[in-house]
Amino acid sequence: MGRSYNFSAGPAMLPTAVIERAQQEMLEWNSAGMSVMEMSHRGKDYMSIAAAAESNLREVMAIPDNYKILFLQGGASSQFAMVPLNLLRGKESADYLNTGMWSKKAVSEAKRYCSVNLAADTSESGFASVPTQESLQLDSNAAYVHFTPNETIGGVEFDYLPETGGVPLVADMSSTILSRPMDVSKYGVIYAGAQKNIGPAGLTIVIVREDLVGGAADNTPAMFNYATHVGADSMYNTPPTYSWYMAGLVFEWIKEQGGLEAIGEINRRKAEKLYAAIDNSDFYANPVAKNGRSWMNIPFTLADAELDGAFLEGAAARGLVTLKGHRSVGGMRASIYNAMPEEGVDSLISYMQEFEKEQG
Repeated sequence: MGRSYNFSAGPAMLPTAVIERAQQEMLEWNSAGMSVMEMSHRGKDYMSIAAAAESNLREVMAIPDNYKILFLQGGASSQFAMVPLNLLRGKESADYLNTGMWSKKAVSEAKRYCSVNLAADTSESGFASVPTQESLQLDSNAAYVHFTPNETIGGVEFDYLPETGGVPLVADMSSTILSRPMDVSKYGVIYAGAQKNIGPAGLTIVIVREDLVGGAADNTPAMFNYATHVGADSMYNTPPTYSWYMAGLVFEWIKEQGGLEAIGEINRRKAEKLYAAIDNSDFYANPVAKNGRSWMNIPFTLADAELDGAFLEGAAARGLVTLKGHRSVGGMRASIYNAMPEEGVDSLISYMQEFEKEQG
């Protein structure tokens, strides 16, 4: 059986070329006599792998020199605590934009450490839209402003970058990082779990402005202090070495595709195609306001929910897998991250049209 088109929200599809490269290097890396998985993270071979990955990520994202890149463990969820612990810096409150399930979890964790001001809350509308800049109730004395640019579960994405009046902007970019060019200098902290556009699960990337490092609360555990990891080049303890290596291969692959400009254009086309197929049909529907639609995670429902099982079964028979929507939302969800080729989206659209003719 060949490789399926995997529409999972994460762990997600990886570029075939990256997996093939890893396969070639699995038993022995670069005549080192061992697999990357067996290497000491302190050895010169692994140190060269780690340095190359960081250098390529900095190049691909055009990350300024005054930002540190950390390769950590704990998932994006650990950042829900690390952000307030490191960024409150003596202040008592922070602003949060609550626009979906993941920002809601970030809010819940932050409340353990500070007073949370909900500068926006779209829960009453079912998280089906993004708040406007004008509607944000920001506090100029807040330690930082936290938002989730793309909500993986609801398929809601900001179509603008919030203006914060100089207050550090923090973004959980787990499901949108590396999907297009971005201006890193607009952010104080960017963090992202790897298992969508970066690589396999187990790695978390944190990009933090230097002036925001070093002010952690006194009771912050060493492993939750950004300064700990900056000072040790992300090797205070044994890092997720193989995930870091795999991420490095993905960064190289992105460069080979033409960088984020080229990747972004492909992602735009993929999303536009799929939304057009949904909008031009009376059988399928997308619940998100058009100005808040995600490029990466596209939920859709069928006219008759009783057909969901048949739809999924037929899709799987055609190699279109992991399309079932999140349990809290229902319906379908197609996650079309960087590694999903355009022909995968074309195949899904073709099947959707075929299914509609048979069942509509």
